[in-house]
Amino acid sequence: MGIAGYQVGDTSGLTQRLPGYAEIALNFGLLILLGAILGWFVGGLLGKLLQRGLDRLSARAADRAGAELVVGACGLIIGLAISALLSLPVSQLKPIGPYLLLPMTLIVSYVVAELAAAKHRDILRMFGVRVEIAGDGARGKLLDTSALIDGRVADIALAGFLEGELVVPVFVLEELQHIADSNDDVRRARGRRGLEVVTRLRKARRVTTTDEDPARAQQVDSKLVRLANEHGWVIVTNDVALAKVAGAQGVAVLNINELANALKPEFVPGETFELKVVREGKEAGQGVGYLEDGTMVVVDHGAEQIGRTVEVEVSSMLQSPTGKLVFTRLIKAVGS
Repeated sequence: MGIAGYQVGDTSGLTQRLPGYAEIALNFGLLILLGAILGWFVGGLLGKLLQRGLDRLSARAADRAGAELVVGACGLIIGLAISALLSLPVSQLKPIGPYLLLPMTLIVSYVVAELAAAKHRDILRMFGVRVEIAGDGARGKLLDTSALIDGRVADIALAGFLEGELVVPVFVLEELQHIADSNDDVRRARGRRGLEVVTRLRKARRVTTTDEDPARAQQVDSKLVRLANEHGWVIVTNDVALAKVAGAQGVAVLNINELANALKPEFVPGETFELKVVREGKEAGQGVGYLEDGTMVVVDHGAEQIGRTVEVEVSSMLQSPTGKLVFTRLIKAVGS
């Protein structure tokens, strides 16, 4: 930059106005110094911007599948070819035409590359290539409305128990929006929670939104099964009926309720623990309490202990479609 400063001063004729030693001092001193200072500031700023851009590019590339990068690169080449075809007529637009060539090339190339990367599965499918979902060979997970409304899928995914790409179809988002616009307060809250879960997942995980909408499938469940079957995806749901229909058609299903039930603690008859009784049970004299994971505990002769913490002994356990029930008998009250 010091040499560049000298050349600018010399070319501009600024130093020609100064005679003798003044010209020499200005040429080799001031201009070089100013050029070096300017180069230090500009070079540092440009270097930081370049490094930041490279870091972002590296992070985005790490989150993308290999097929997506390859198709995106092909899109970039096509974008450059389109820019080359457009450059001739654009350059004829005097006097600004030549100045539009570089911005036009950058914009056209970027847009075409991004579109190609976003639609890489559809593009490869046109050539008979079926793409596996990114994520160490893991199959993509297709999230349905019930799983998003439930909300636990976000914690499960962020904990690393859902490998592969998370896919949310547009028609599922539309169903969530319809629920969020409901006049019923409960439905409206459930719909908004589902949309918030999608936003939360997007901030921490790679979430793909697909606008594929199978024309022959009218119901959302049928569309989900059809999409999962076509792409080899796994459906993540809380809907028992959807799980049965998908299983009957050979589509893999992950049921969040089944996972939650499998993680609930196991008790053996005779084991004791402390529990707070919160309400009466269905049978006379029974009290009911809940473990931290939501497991219902029925306490025999616990109706009089509502609001108190008691020590109970496990007598039996029952596995129901909605979860586990633990039946206990009262030993003693230990607190209020």
